[in-house]
Amino acid sequence: MRTSVRGGIPLSKISRAIISVSDKTGIVDFAKELAAMGVEIISTGGTYKLLKENGIAVTEVAEVTGFPEMLDGRVKTLHPMIHAGILARRDVKEHMDAIAAKGIKPVDMVVVNLYPFKQTVLKEGVTFDEVVENIDIGGPSMIRAAAKNYKSVAVVTDPKQYPEIVAELKDKGEISEELHGKLMAEAFVDTANYDSMIASQMYKHFCTGFPEFFPIPLEKVEDLRYGENPNQAAAFYKDPFTPGPTVARAEHLQHGKQLSYNNILDLDKALDICMDFEKPTAVVMKHTNPCGLASADNIYDAFMTAYNVDPLSAFGCVICLNRPCTVEVAQEISQHFVEAVICPDYEEGAVEIMEVKKNIRLLRTNSPIGPSERVREYKMKKVQGGMLVQTDEDVVIDPKNLKVVTNRAPTEEEVHSLLFAWKLAKHVTSNAVVYVRGERAVGIGAGQMSRVDSAKIATMKANEPTQGCVMASDAFFPFRDGVDEAANAGVTAIIQPGGSIRDQEVIDAANEHNMAMVFTGCRVFRH
Repeated sequence: MRTSVRGGIPLSKISRAIISVSDKTGIVDFAKELAAMGVEIISTGGTYKLLKENGIAVTEVAEVTGFPEMLDGRVKTLHPMIHAGILARRDVKEHMDAIAAKGIKPVDMVVVNLYPFKQTVLKEGVTFDEVVENIDIGGPSMIRAAAKNYKSVAVVTDPKQYPEIVAELKDKGEISEELHGKLMAEAFVDTANYDSMIASQMYKHFCTGFPEFFPIPLEKVEDLRYGENPNQAAAFYKDPFTPGPTVARAEHLQHGKQLSYNNILDLDKALDICMDFEKPTAVVMKHTNPCGLASADNIYDAFMTAYNVDPLSAFGCVICLNRPCTVEVAQEISQHFVEAVICPDYEEGAVEIMEVKKNIRLLRTNSPIGPSERVREYKMKKVQGGMLVQTDEDVVIDPKNLKVVTNRAPTEEEVHSLLFAWKLAKHVTSNAVVYVRGERAVGIGAGQMSRVDSAKIATMKANEPTQGCVMASDAFFPFRDGVDEAANAGVTAIIQPGGSIRDQEVIDAANEHNMAMVFTGCRVFRH
């Protein structure tokens, strides 16, 4: 019975629906609601069995097509009796006459969600053949067909959509034009994400380099309160296939306020730095730059040293520890304004101590943090109208490969500190200059337009005398002024990439100051 006309298309109540779902959450109750409204239900396989067991009148797809499921279920719904019923336009008389002539009844609703491809990939011990077998074919075909004919066919791809659909059908007897459009858009997002998951896994398995079109499978973690500033909207997404410790996968133990866009950036950067260190290490992060870093024999000493590198800048920081947070560390953290903490775990009682700060957010990775856990991913930056994609920085310096370019070679102790400084410098925004003593930062100069200014800031920010420190620079010195500034600060050795046309001028400056200098041969800019 016709009930209304939309855009010249005569509409009927939902009278016939196909239901075929892998995620069966809420499907029995939804199907019962449809059945109670007189909707004829067609179904397949496990969904058919579940609905029938729950007393719902349901017709198997094979009865409609006159063709049994075959090839272990690979072919079920790929049939004109199904797809013509979905795709026929109600406003095109020739379409309706054509399906009527073949005895094909229109389908008004398609309720489909897809094979668990992601869950299969993430399953321990899964084989590649199992992954391929969980690529859905019929499901996306039905979803896309229904979405294309969205003005007449409701396409339902998520259990979260069921309540709104039932409410509209009960209230209006049909689904509104607005909801039809929304369901169609959400359906194409669903199939696009599904295809990008498959594409990313298949490309990684069979190909190298950058694909012609870049698939990015991302799942929303949550909408954020705002972006970098309150006038900007933002959301947080995760890559479901990235293993190991990540902010996106971390467990929230003490929520306080919701994590902000900037909190997440700082936590991610702090975690990234900690992943470079084996020894107990603490990172204090502020505005995507470390303002403190230290390694020690225990996490308490590492934290105390890192925090005191620049306690003024540490106000409102985030902290990463690569060891469980002890009660002793928790007591210290609770004395300061700290936005968030991320670490592998928390000792009994540590969370309760920090909870006195009601807005602190405590995250647990539930996995170790260190070089062996690092996963190298593509790094992306959105630019206006495009995206930059690059491989992850993967520079590990072997001390045997350092090129000594000055008259004086660094001592063994200086080499140890230089390598620590290099690990820090590659995580500081360019132009980056850092001063280090032993295994702790002393002064950090970040994000300046000239390298000599970064060297001056590193000196200015130091909370202790810089005499006897070593220096790291993320790129070459274009002039000798940065070396002269380091000499004034009492720096004894420098590590830098080399490669400037004025390298000899810079080396001569180091020799004049009796400084040791080594070249790494690689640059580690962070813009």
